[in-house]
Amino acid sequence: MADMLDVQKLSVRLGNLDIVKDLSFTVAEGDWLMIVGPNGAGKSTALSAITQGVDYTGRVLFEGEDVAKMKPVRRAQCMGVLTQSHFVGYAFTVEEVVRLGRYAYAPGLLSNRSDDDDEAVEEALALTGMAAQRKQSVLTLSGGELQRTFLAQVFAQQPRLLLLDEPTNHLDLVYQKQVFSLIERWLQKPGRAVVSVVHDLSLVKAFGTAAVLLRHGQTVATGAIDEVLTAKNLNPVYNMDVAAWMRQMLSQWAADDNTADNIIEEKIC
Repeated sequence: MADMLDVQKLSVRLGNLDIVKDLSFTVAEGDWLMIVGPNGAGKSTALSAITQGVDYTGRVLFEGEDVAKMKPVRRAQCMGVLTQSHFVGYAFTVEEVVRLGRYAYAPGLLSNRSDDDDEAVEEALALTGMAAQRKQSVLTLSGGELQRTFLAQVFAQQPRLLLLDEPTNHLDLVYQKQVFSLIERWLQKPGRAVVSVVHDLSLVKAFGTAAVLLRHGQTVATGAIDEVLTAKNLNPVYNMDVAAWMRQMLSQWAADDNTADNIIEEKIC
């Protein structure tokens, strides 16, 4: 059986500059592959190439089928894309925005919606917790609510592969947790996989099953999370002791917990 996604020697070149060079990896059913690396590593460019947003050389295959040769409707039925941010200059309701995800299944531009469309929209609204705001204008939503609305649109599209570019960029911690947990829940159904560009290595370790580590557009390591996120791989890429820095940050919370415990003990005594 072919891998769900097979990226073969993908390269993106702008002028004389190699933004991404000879990137290769595979994604199987149930995988959540994280594309990681410092700023300027080529992460978003690589994802944009996979989603046919920029010209590239190499091959991108979805279950053995060349994605570049797919018709847009066919591609939309297989792959759903969620970008970092969304500009909304229209007063559509949440439900109307989510329903746009069903256009890939419409037999014609002016065709009536089907029971399948309604069911997919309802499921997407429920999964993302946006059912209560279904009649609310997207112009009145918070950043987290807006991202969940567009995530619901992608869910309503019913793709088998999600492609996400920094899905929680600029979101508060609570919304980061919500969005990643929603994607994790979506992934639990058979026949699905996720590829995402993620900046926060803590989120990568918490949710990813595999990773590709990039530096200056070139692959440093690829494989299971614990095989990629090692000191040997990370420290030269980030020019620092990454694990030590993470432990130092966590120690601040441990210190706060100890202080709180001491205060509680003093009050009890």
